Amino acid sequence: MASTYENDLRLEEMATGENSGSWGTKTNNNLELVADAFSYGTEIIADGDTAITIADGVADAARSLALKITSSEDLTTTRVITLGPNTVSKVWIIENSTSGSQTLTISAGSGSNVTLPNGVTKIIATDGIGAAANVTELYTNLHNITIDGVLSLADGTNS
Repeated sequence: MASTYENDLRLEEMATGENSGSWGTKTNNNLELVADAFSYGTEIIADGDTAITIADGVADAARSLALKITSSEDLTTTRVITLGPNTVSKVWIIENSTSGSQTLTISAGSGSNVTLPNGVTKIIATDGIGAAANVTELYTNLHNITIDGVLSLADGTNS
C-alpha cells in the first residue's frame, strides 16, 4: 500500500513497511510542514479566478495559517479564489491585498462562500466535506473584543 495524503495538512502518511531507511527524512519533512501550517505565506494571482491548493507533502504558501493574496496585475472584477483540496478542514486568516480595488469571493466548492473586500483580512474556515464544501467566516459573533489603538466607525454606525 502506498503513502496517502488524506489528512487536513496534506502530510505523508506512510503505509506499514513502506519507505524503509527513509522514515527519519520523511518524518522531518512532515514536521516542517506542520510548522509551515502555522506560518505566513503569500499567493500571487493574475486577473482571473484562481484555485489555491495545498500540495501533497511539499512546502507551499497555501498551507499557511495566515495567507496574503496579492496580484500580479490590477483585478478588473470580483475574482473567485477556490481553496483546495475541498476535503481539507482548515482555519485560514486571509488578507485581500490585490491591486485594482476588487473583492475576492473565497470558495471551497459549491457550498457557501465568504466575500473578502480589498484591503480586508478575515478569519475563515473550510469544512472539508468535498464537492459541496463550505467556507465560513469565524469572527462574526465575537464579543468583548479589546481594541488597542484607534477605532473608527462609519457615519451612522451604532457603537
